[in-house]
Amino acid sequence: MKKQHLPQKVCLVCNKPFTWRKKWEKEWNNVKYCSERCRRNKNQ
Repeated sequence: MKKQHLPQKVCLVCNKPFTWRKKWEKEWNNVKYCSERCRRNKNQ
């Protein structure tokens, strides 16, 4: 599948769009942050 056809979301911290990744396949509905860095900085 081409990258342009993958689902996208917007990060709750940095407000940048990010695309689906294979490692998130089983938990895509629960993914809220584009990176570990954003996840750690969610309260700042």
